Amino acid sequence: MSQPLSRDPILEAQRNWERHGWEDVAEPMAAITALMRTQQILLQRAETVLKPFGLTFARYEMLALLSFARDGELAMNRASALLQVHATSVTNAVDRLESAGLVARTKHPTDKRTTLIALSPQGRELSAAATLELNAQVFADSGFSDRDISTLIRIFSKFRRDAGDFSAEESTSESANIRDTPRGS
Repeated sequence: MSQPLSRDPILEAQRNWERHGWEDVAEPMAAITALMRTQQILLQRAETVLKPFGLTFARYEMLALLSFARDGELAMNRASALLQVHATSVTNAVDRLESAGLVARTKHPTDKRTTLIALSPQGRELSAAATLELNAQVFADSGFSDRDISTLIRIFSKFRRDAGDFSAEESTSESANIRDTPRGS
C-alpha cells in the first residue's frame, strides 16, 4: 500500500466545488466520491484475499451464488439478475470458471434455450475455502463499527430500493431466497 496522503483529497474537492459556486452540491459530490473510493478500497481488500485462490471478486460472487442455489446450479439469466450484472459479465466469469474446472454449463432439461451453470465439487470446495478467508480477513474486520454497519445497510437499502434495484415487497419476502428458486429460473 502507498503512503497515506497528508490531506483528504475528497474534502479538498468539496472545498473546490464550494469555491466555484457549487455549494448546493458540494456535500453530495463529496459523499458520492467518498462512497466510490470506499468501494475501491474494500474491493482491493477482497481481491487481495481472493488472489491466492485464483479468483477475482466477480468470479467468487458467481461461485458463492451457485453454492447457495438448490442443487448448485442456476440458469445463466437468473445468475445475471441475482448478481445484478450484464449477461456478458456472467458469460465472461463462467468462461473463466469453466476453464478452471469450477463450473460446467449444461442445457436445461425442459427449456433448450436456457443454459444452466452447475458448480463442480472443486468449485464448491474453493468457494467454501475462499468464503472462510473473506469472512476472517474482510467481513469480520470491515473497518466499520456494528452501529455504522447497521446504518449503512439501512441507507444503502433505501437508496437501492428508491433507485429501482428491488421492490419493497421483495425485500421483506422469503421468496427472494435462492434455495426456493425453481430449477433454472
